Amino acid sequence: MISSVLTLRYDLTQEPILPKITPRSFHNSIPIVTQTEDIISKSLKKIKTKPKKITIALSGGIDSTLALHFLQRSFPDSKIDAISIKFSDSVDESKLAAKIAGHFDIDQHIVHVDNYLEELPKAIGIVKMPFWDLHWYYVAKKAQTMTKHLATGDGGDELFGGYVFRYKKFLSLVTHRSSPLQKVKAYLQCHERDSVVDQKELFGKKSTFSWKKIHYKLLPYFDNSLSLIDQVFLADYNGKLLYNFSLVNKRINDNFKMTGITPLLSKDLISYAMGISNKYKYNKRNNLGKLLLRKILAKHELDSLVSNQKLGFSVNTINLWSSYGKKIFQYYF
Repeated sequence: MISSVLTLRYDLTQEPILPKITPRSFHNSIPIVTQTEDIISKSLKKIKTKPKKITIALSGGIDSTLALHFLQRSFPDSKIDAISIKFSDSVDESKLAAKIAGHFDIDQHIVHVDNYLEELPKAIGIVKMPFWDLHWYYVAKKAQTMTKHLATGDGGDELFGGYVFRYKKFLSLVTHRSSPLQKVKAYLQCHERDSVVDQKELFGKKSTFSWKKIHYKLLPYFDNSLSLIDQVFLADYNGKLLYNFSLVNKRINDNFKMTGITPLLSKDLISYAMGISNKYKYNKRNNLGKLLLRKILAKHELDSLVSNQKLGFSVNTINLWSSYGKKIFQYYF
């Protein structure tokens, strides 16, 4: 487990709560905006108890903005509040989120996190996995003081092509003639922040770490007849979304007794989105993703609210190391 976490940032021995996808899930179909909207709306209608109050994690990106739009449309009588995280010495996305909250006429609550490492042990104790990227802990901790329903735009990146930085680099490293193993190695190179050059030295002899074992786990995603981009989509969905994000958020929500609402992660939408041709998700020429979601936003005149850059709550780890991490490391080691 530890070797997978320290190389892939997820543990494949866990039981996922989302359906797995296979190469057969891809059909190259043409999406219809209204049909996509209907699927999202129907998933929200399945919520039996209409919540009087909902909080939504609002980062200022496409996914959370779209989720907020559908929440307001599906629950017109519910009070919706936004929660944004502002990490010290990091990119401040709360300002853009404030603009979006103002457009939808909802209250925004900003959680200021000065030392991200201070409560990290508590978050790790909740999820029972050695992950450091547990910002959801702060979102749920704040939300539980306001309501029992917490919404998120999770799934937009994996279902509709949001990791453009990865696609661009991957396509620069491989061709259609590359072997499955070559593609696996290239895919891992597109995760620089998840690994280091001498990563093998992290493991002792008892761990029997082998890169071959890691490669073997990823081979099925690249040893098939899918296009190069669809192979990346397949690997991304069956990776951190399936074995990290979804599981981590659920465990944190459960700890704070929160009910999660994920408009972009219903089983029907997952099935529909995976069948969409990748040309309606990602434009290789201008390196732009989430094309279908952008169309929906434009239809409702919301596209001007969001940034073309990928957003999301994130910590500047270099600044965090300088301000707190180095001192903690020196104290214990």
